[in-house]
Amino acid sequence: MVFQRIMDKMITGLSGVTAYLDDVIIVGRDEKEHNENLFELFQRIAEYGFRVKLEKCRFLERRIKFLGFIIDRNGRRPDEKKVQVIKNMCEPKDQKTLRSFMGMVTYYSAFIPKMKTLRGPLDKLLMKDAEWRWTKVEAESFQKLKDVLSSDLNLTHYMPKIPIVVAADACHYGIGAVISHRFADGTEKPIAHAARSLNSAEKNYSQIEKEGLGLIFAVKRFHKYLFGRKFLLRTDHKPLLSIFGSKKGIPVHSQNRLVRWSTILLAYDFDIEYVKTDEFGQADALSRMIQKTPLENEDIVIAQVEEDVEEVLYAAVRKLPIRVKDIQEETWKSSTLKEVINCVSRNSWPKKPEGKLKQFFDIRSVLSVVQNCLMFKERVVIPEALQKATLRQLHEGHPGIVRMKQLARSFVYWPRMDSDIEKLVAACTTCQIHGKTTRKVPLEPWTTPDRVWQRIHIDYAGPDNGQYYLVVVDAKSKWAEVAIVKSISSVSTVRTLKSIFSTHGYPETLVSDNGTQFVSREFASMCEEYRIEHIRSPAFHPQSNGQAERFVDTLKRGLKKLKGEGSVDTEIMSKFLLHYRSTPSNALGGLTPAEVHLGRRLRTKMSLMIPKLKLNIGSQKSSLMKDQFDKHHGTRPKHFSVNESVYAKVFERNAWSWKPATVVQRQGRVVYMVRLNDGRERVVHANQLKLRVEQTDECKDEWTTTIFDIFEVPLPQETSTPMSVTTPTFATPSREQQQQGLSMQQGHQSHAQARMPSSAQFSQWSQQHQSPGVVPVRRGNRVRKPVNRYDPSN
Repeated sequence: MVFQRIMDKMITGLSGVTAYLDDVIIVGRDEKEHNENLFELFQRIAEYGFRVKLEKCRFLERRIKFLGFIIDRNGRRPDEKKVQVIKNMCEPKDQKTLRSFMGMVTYYSAFIPKMKTLRGPLDKLLMKDAEWRWTKVEAESFQKLKDVLSSDLNLTHYMPKIPIVVAADACHYGIGAVISHRFADGTEKPIAHAARSLNSAEKNYSQIEKEGLGLIFAVKRFHKYLFGRKFLLRTDHKPLLSIFGSKKGIPVHSQNRLVRWSTILLAYDFDIEYVKTDEFGQADALSRMIQKTPLENEDIVIAQVEEDVEEVLYAAVRKLPIRVKDIQEETWKSSTLKEVINCVSRNSWPKKPEGKLKQFFDIRSVLSVVQNCLMFKERVVIPEALQKATLRQLHEGHPGIVRMKQLARSFVYWPRMDSDIEKLVAACTTCQIHGKTTRKVPLEPWTTPDRVWQRIHIDYAGPDNGQYYLVVVDAKSKWAEVAIVKSISSVSTVRTLKSIFSTHGYPETLVSDNGTQFVSREFASMCEEYRIEHIRSPAFHPQSNGQAERFVDTLKRGLKKLKGEGSVDTEIMSKFLLHYRSTPSNALGGLTPAEVHLGRRLRTKMSLMIPKLKLNIGSQKSSLMKDQFDKHHGTRPKHFSVNESVYAKVFERNAWSWKPATVVQRQGRVVYMVRLNDGRERVVHANQLKLRVEQTDECKDEWTTTIFDIFEVPLPQETSTPMSVTTPTFATPSREQQQQGLSMQQGHQSHAQARMPSSAQFSQWSQQHQSPGVVPVRRGNRVRKPVNRYDPSN
């Protein structure tokens, strides 16, 4: 129900507060805590624009009745009124009334096996040719069965998500009803019972009217349980199915009383079902074995229900298709359109039209009048009173903004129609949940660390032949470590990482996904012990941990290519890692991961063949990659505020869905912590969020948000660490540095040292990385490289 969702949202985060529809309970361990919770609730009610009636409020109660239960400091228990009808049952006077009571016993014996041992003396009275003798033994058995039927064992709590069954029956002197839950296994358990005797006028009703009165009595008595949700209505009088359950409408020859009751039932959403009398013991016994009960003022309750029926009928009429007759009537009720029609008919317009008339003055050349309807070209002008109904009719199939505009422009017109369509689609809950994913936000690169092994990215690859690979990639140097493990448990992960840390030391920051081994208590303890900041990427957004994800892909393809050239454990993995670590990377300005991580190039087979050439390490690859990504994906900045209502893209049961959520905290430039309506908190990327527009009454009547306002929000630049990955940016060498490369000294050194950069050269390269130079203005964008001639003296 819409109102219940609003109430749930309103009390979200409040301690000691629960609500069902407009009934709210505030609890506390003592008076101080109770008052604090109460004041917080009042503040939240004021924020949502609600008001409370003081005369309907009760404060500092020690005991309350809520949803049919008595609640106090000792817990909750069923309300005695729910079983009072059974307790007041009079003793049966003959076999017929006893048979009705035993039908109820049989119906509920599935929940209380003890009943089978108590019904023996009463079953003997129902045997064929048995003499009716009601003694003390039968009376005690009857009383024990009543006690069991009215105990807590035979009652269940009301649960909004469990199907409801309402059964009602009538005899010549009484009516009875029971509301039950139907569980997944098909069994039913009662929530409450109700019964009353008939007055002198009702006893003169025909049997079909008595049965109909029983259904109305049940619906009226259990109105708070039934209104606003679907339920099953059961009766043992088959003719009522065609009167109350027919899809063709009420039969023409039905009595006025049945017609009135059928109209009352229009306010409820139900299916009606026929049940044989011998299988209807739960309601039949209540109608036959009741005592005298005071009659309620039925007219008052029915009048209240009829008010709800009028609203239902009015809502149904509003959904009917709009006809030409309706447009003609509303056109002549509109003072603006009447004036426009007069101007068009006389072909005489004011020289300086004002107000709404000016909107039509600008298009007067294409206006005409056909059958008392104002036409804009071949489209009918819709009066203001029918514009909302027309919008609902246009949006029946939930088309998008473009398709809805195209449909509207084929038939109708009114000023600012396009704006109204945009507002309607933007506020449609169904369209927001099932609509397309919003545009991706611009790529936010990770900041380049100052030192190697300052930030690492980890992930698992595999399984491959029963083995897994723990991948660790350094964000600064792209140096990779791969550990072959048999288990990916948290204990094994921690042990493997400690072994790697013994070689490279402890990093300052560790980035991983949300794998169970990375969110375990053991992993958190390790990070806390070594003072490592653990950053988890949003679920189902691998781009946020792109360093590790990219290397995992490279590793898998590399191992497939090298398959058959040795065992994975030794030769293949060693060959792959040596090749990867000694291969120059564009992301590193032409240097190898080993040069950046170790300060030297690894000696490989290729080192024996030819010395390396000097490479230009001042490039802007990171910036170019960002520009290419943003241009290719059509990104657009997006920003969400704390406590803002959004839809979060959640992956559950192998399917994506948009779930309502609230922004709790901003953790990075494009990463947010959100809380779903069920209380769960998740870290998500901005690409997995979109703004949620609440469809309230104010939103329906006064559109205040357009589709353009939703997306044109600037994204701040100075925020915390982002959750996306790119490569570091390097400066272009200055002209003096290029000239230095052209005037290198020559000498004769050994071949093994010819390609080895000195520590001074590497230090100079590192300083250039940390302080990029200024690129001179040029006509072209071709990268200039300094002359690097072979010099054996270097």
